[in-house]
Parts: sequence; C-alpha cells; structure tokens
Amino acid sequence: MLTVELHTHSELSHDGRDPVELLLEQAAAVGLDAIAITDHDEIDASLHATSIAPEYGLVGIPGIEITSAAGHILGLGVTEKIPAGLSYDETLDQIREQGGIAIIPHPFQKSRHGVAPHISTDQLASADAIEVYNSRLLTGLANRKAEQFAIEHGLPMTAGSDAHISEMVGQAITEVGAEEQSAAAILDAIRTGRTSVIGQRTPWHISFRQAAGGARRRVARGISELFR
Repeated sequence: MLTVELHTHSELSHDGRDPVELLLEQAAAVGLDAIAITDHDEIDASLHATSIAPEYGLVGIPGIEITSAAGHILGLGVTEKIPAGLSYDETLDQIREQGGIAIIPHPFQKSRHGVAPHISTDQLASADAIEVYNSRLLTGLANRKAEQFAIEHGLPMTAGSDAHISEMVGQAITEVGAEEQSAAAILDAIRTGRTSVIGQRTPWHISFRQAAGGARRRVARGISELFR
C-alpha cells in the first residue's frame, strides 16, 4: 500500500502560504509516498511540484481544485487548467477529457463550497471518488455523511489534509493499493476503489491560523490588484 496525500495548497492558492518545496519536504519527512498539490483554480505550482517530486523521493500527482458553479471539485491527473465557473457536469467532463479523475472534497460542508447542496444525488454519485475524511473538520458530521454516501453508492473513498500550510501535510492520507509507484497506477487504484483512509483532525489553533492567514493574504492580493 502506498500512502498518498491528495489535497494540499501552495502559495499559488489565494489562501495558501508556502512554496511547493516546503510541502514536498513535509511529505517526505512524514514518510509519504506521493502527493498532489491541488491549488484553487491554478495548476502551475502543481506541475512544478510534479516535476521535482522525485528529488524528494516522492511521486507527484498533478492536480487542481476547481471552483465549479456547484462548488469545489478536485481534478487529479490533469495537466491543463480547467476554468472556474463551469457547471458540475461540465467540470467532470473536462477532467475526464484529460484522462484525470474527479474527486469531490468536503461535499457536505456548505460553508466550504461543498457541492452536495447544489446538485442531485445522481450527480454526486457520478464522481470518480468521494473525499470522506477532510482533516479540517469541526464536528466530523460532514465527514461521516460523506462516508455514508460513498458506502451507499459504492464509490471509492479518499482522504486529504486540505493543508494550506506545509506543516499540515499528511494529517489525512489515502492508502492506495497501486500496482507500482507511479501517478498513473495510483489514479487507477483510486478509480477501482483500492483505497482506505487514515486521518486526524487539524488542531484548532492551526485551523484558526490557516483561516486567518488566508484572509490576510486574500486582502493583500486584492489591494495589489487594485494598483496594477
């Protein structure tokens, strides 16, 4: 089994803090086998991370967290940016056209752009996998609802730390029964449900720091845009 971190954010995300090198260092330090950088509506940092991941003894999986009209969708295995604002179904189609897989993160967390309130049950069930453990949780209820949905609909299950700072990489991981240590093999194993999840809650003070830091960076970037 390979240990894989499937949901992280670098400084390229509007609310991320650290360069990909720090995320890769943390992933290697905690003994992971592979990592995906999934920035909000950006892919350049993920592609860079994928290219240098072997220097850290890691498999890099290209990815992006897309803000669809319904909410957030992870596209893994894609190498071209997918536009924000497309419908849920259009976003899934574009991910698959690139040979990627569509994973729905925190689907039942409305405050974090979960898609479940805005799409039908059949649409949610059409995803390639469901993130059933996101380490940035409050009560854990949304994670449990996601897991129950995945079980009821026979969908592969994944986990992700949703780290926006490097020290949180590895808080939630997906164990993957891949046939070899490569991005293609990992994605194939996820598609076919050869996964199990391990996770722990991001500490409250870290969650607060991530949120506060993200808010400050969004304001700073907004001001910077005004003076361009």
